[in-house]
Amino acid sequence: MMSFSDIVQQLHTAFASGKTRNVDFREKQLKNLLRMYEETHTEMAQALDSDLRKHKQEAYVMEIEFLMNDLRTIIFNFREWVKMEKPPKTIVNMMDGVFIYKDPYGVVLVMGAWNYPLQLSLAPVAAAIAAGNCVLIKPSEVASASSKYIAETLPKYLDSECYRVVEGGAKETSELLQQKFDYIFYTGSGRVGRIVHQACSANLTPCTLELGGKSPCYIDKTADIVISTKRILWGKFINAGQTCIAPDYILCSKQVQDQFVKEAKSVLKEWYGENPKQSPDLCRIINQQHFQRLSSLIKGANVAIGGDMDPDDRYIAPTILTDVKPSDPVMQDEIFGPILPILIVENAYEAIKFINARDKPLAQYIFSNNEKDRELIIANTSCGGLCINDTLGHFAVESLPFGGVGASGMGSYHGKYGFDTFTHKKSCLLKDFSALGEKLASSRYPPYSEGKLSFLTTILKKRQGFSMKFLPYILTFGVGVASTLLVKFLSKDYD
Repeated sequence: MMSFSDIVQQLHTAFASGKTRNVDFREKQLKNLLRMYEETHTEMAQALDSDLRKHKQEAYVMEIEFLMNDLRTIIFNFREWVKMEKPPKTIVNMMDGVFIYKDPYGVVLVMGAWNYPLQLSLAPVAAAIAAGNCVLIKPSEVASASSKYIAETLPKYLDSECYRVVEGGAKETSELLQQKFDYIFYTGSGRVGRIVHQACSANLTPCTLELGGKSPCYIDKTADIVISTKRILWGKFINAGQTCIAPDYILCSKQVQDQFVKEAKSVLKEWYGENPKQSPDLCRIINQQHFQRLSSLIKGANVAIGGDMDPDDRYIAPTILTDVKPSDPVMQDEIFGPILPILIVENAYEAIKFINARDKPLAQYIFSNNEKDRELIIANTSCGGLCINDTLGHFAVESLPFGGVGASGMGSYHGKYGFDTFTHKKSCLLKDFSALGEKLASSRYPPYSEGKLSFLTTILKKRQGFSMKFLPYILTFGVGVASTLLVKFLSKDYD
């Protein structure tokens, strides 16, 4: 087996060869990746079932089909994305070429997470490939079956010189972070995210950190409580709450809380039956460590719904807590499990104050028909992304960037935003050696004078509403008119 340093050096050598810069090569690799999904989707679903007991529908909708459609979007559009851009010019550069080239960073490290172990590992990989990078993939060892699938399957479809997979735990991850990468993309906990960020700082390596946090969900009395309850419960209990953008807690009035709990009892019974443990539609907690952490949050709390647990099966029933205080254990860190606490606030102002007293969340949910209050919350809070009158849905809109802010992360991806994340935009100014251009630029040269300074300040001054868009056509027209007049003048003089 090669050492990590040898693997990374091999990838640097492959990138230096220029192989991944070729757009046809990239397209072939992307199509091979899509073929991998299409040919092995059954194995993907089996791995997710083994790790998290994910139902087939959750496995396909939230991971497999998501990956396929995200990749199709990239394949359909990336040739347009890689094209050189010609940004607007000012009068100073009216005779110059102004360009933006799309450069790959080089060798990229993608570190996936265990809660959506295929999607969160492979979606960034597709974007990095499209941008022209070599990629080293490190799946989460916690989701061992998914990690094994990626390690064994990916090399059968992608170029082994340019794209590699390594497995391992904390020791291997620590060793990996000592290597020199050109970009690092990490998805996971804030604790490890800080370690990754520190490692990046040592080498001045740019990075994207997709972390998490306690995503609040505000409900007011104007919301449709029946629809709101279903949408909130679905967002919370899908994947057994092990979702980075799951509603972490609810903020609402006492009246809304009572309506929500009453409706939730009916909805959960409809979805999972009298004994949710027997339902095939509920995932399990990933391991005993996380089970013990979650079970400790329920002990001593006021359980309005659920609360049942089975350590042997890593099962925790969909649980709703009431009479929750900000100081309670369940409110200290991201829950990341099927536990939904409700805290009482009387209005949007109290909700804003509560949210702003904590770290900026990855997602924020507002259930209200009161447009004024919605805008009040949006304008006075900060979060990675918003979803109004629904949960999780903004994640699947590929035209929206997905990412955190502050403690919930930095950087974003999905669709073109993923391509942009793994792309360095290299600026370029092109000048020629024309006599006219040199004459206009000569005022910058010594010896300096008041006249030169006056000319430069005049030409450099920014003017609102002045556009260079039609200047070439105006100049061409002006030259044409001047030429015509000159010919007429000379002809007259000749006569």
